[in-house]
Amino acid sequence: MKVLNYGSLNVDHTYSVQHIVVGGETLSSYEMHDYCGGKGLNQSVALAKAGVDVWHAGIIGNDGEMLLDACKEAGVHTEFIRQLDVHGGHTIIQVDEKGQNCIILYGGTNQMQTEAFADEVLSHFEAGDYLVLQNEINLLGYIIDRAYERGMKIIMNPSPYNESLDACDLSKVSLFLVNEIEAAQITGNQDADHALDALHEKFPEAAFVLTLGSDGAWYYDGKQKVFQDIFPVQAVDTTAAGDTFTGFFISKLAEGADIPDALRTAAKASSIAVTREGAVPSIPTKEEVLLSLKEEG
Repeated sequence: MKVLNYGSLNVDHTYSVQHIVVGGETLSSYEMHDYCGGKGLNQSVALAKAGVDVWHAGIIGNDGEMLLDACKEAGVHTEFIRQLDVHGGHTIIQVDEKGQNCIILYGGTNQMQTEAFADEVLSHFEAGDYLVLQNEINLLGYIIDRAYERGMKIIMNPSPYNESLDACDLSKVSLFLVNEIEAAQITGNQDADHALDALHEKFPEAAFVLTLGSDGAWYYDGKQKVFQDIFPVQAVDTTAAGDTFTGFFISKLAEGADIPDALRTAAKASSIAVTREGAVPSIPTKEEVLLSLKEEG
């Protein structure tokens, strides 16, 4: 069984500010850094650091060498990453003094996938392999259809949730990882207490992980419902928290772990990530997570 993560690769321009800027306001930043990011890259790095043999597929621009280097350094297979001589995907991120963030995303080369490239990538994978997706690249509907035809298990984090997902047959997805806002957008149900039931009603063949920030996370597959509380920490930067959770949760599934173990490991990994700045640099290793869990008892 192999894991393919077909997704975005971004350069994150990250600014430290006292508070998130509001309309009409000019605000000075007291610090600025460039980090490797993109939900796709973050999740690939998290998967690799969690011990998964993962291949990343995507496209970078003429500013993307640092992204390719970050994948290689983490142990991600990069033979399905292509480079074009145009502007690559990037973000502008504000991080306030409480560790909260807001993000402006420019798609760039992430929106330049072609059907020929997708076919080439998917030809190297087969039934039973995992395909991990997010919503920061184009042609998602095509990729889902072709992967489903091959018998791959499709795992989706539908973020950011927008109208492009309407063109996707999401009934082909085996596992969704969503937050409270995305759950409401998918189902049209704003009641967080009934979000899991609403998700299951819409996609009865799928399983769901619902993350609720400081209120923990739930897993539900129509039969088994499992809750995982957070590990309280002092947050510095929450940018890659969700992607870290996703990567470590999938890694445990790939190992054949049970759901409570997968949730606990993912929650611990995420709690470590938010105590560090940046996206990729904040993601812990498997050894760090296991040691921290052991110390928890």
